[in-house]
Amino acid sequence: MIHATKGIVLRTVKYGDTSVITTVYTELFGVQSYIVKGVRQSSKTSAGKAVYFQPAAILEMEVYHNELKQLQFVKEFQWAYLYERLLFDVLRNAVAMYVIELLQHSLKQPEANPELFYLIEDTLKQLDKGSDTLVANLPLYFILHLGSELGFQMQGTYHAQTPVLDLQEGIFILEKPAHPYYIAGQLAQIAGQLLSLQFYNDLDHISLNRQIRRELLQAFQTYIALHVADFGEMRSLGVLQEVLS
Repeated sequence: MIHATKGIVLRTVKYGDTSVITTVYTELFGVQSYIVKGVRQSSKTSAGKAVYFQPAAILEMEVYHNELKQLQFVKEFQWAYLYERLLFDVLRNAVAMYVIELLQHSLKQPEANPELFYLIEDTLKQLDKGSDTLVANLPLYFILHLGSELGFQMQGTYHAQTPVLDLQEGIFILEKPAHPYYIAGQLAQIAGQLLSLQFYNDLDHISLNRQIRRELLQAFQTYIALHVADFGEMRSLGVLQEVLS
């Protein structure tokens, strides 16, 4: 059957002489792999179409879907959102590529999760149009909400009785745990502040220096890695930290 769905491109590789295989997080079906035929041809009808399948692209697609097959087919596609700055601005692009790689490592099953799709879509749009401060803080906000959508939301709040954030258990506690996966003091306080935010625009009002942002990003990534089996190593983390510095 043919279905209309939005999709966010996660990865694309060449296939044959003229086609691509693209991995897309779709609104209707979760993570799916598609063959897109002819988009690498040099003909008038195909020239430039491969650009639609670069990572972070947000598309409207008509797709064939058969649950018994691992590879599906795309019938039609067009932009669902056309970026103004994300693809050309170094900071915004670095954050977007980090978000996309984080999803590549975190999404292990194909099941649909519309709320997660909307989180990813909104995050990428905010990266495109938000202020530099919002963009710099957005990876921290996104990781916390990604954990929540994947089923391991952090619990509790930061205060004098719970000044330590246990990353392994995902909860604010009184004393440092026996394992090394925790943050305390100012880092835990800022984590609590980020967890309390309701809107992207609130990120404009959080001022972090380079070292604090670097340590928090590493801590939050550790939190995700502790809860996702076979998470692996993030290659874009170093690039993002360098750009944010």
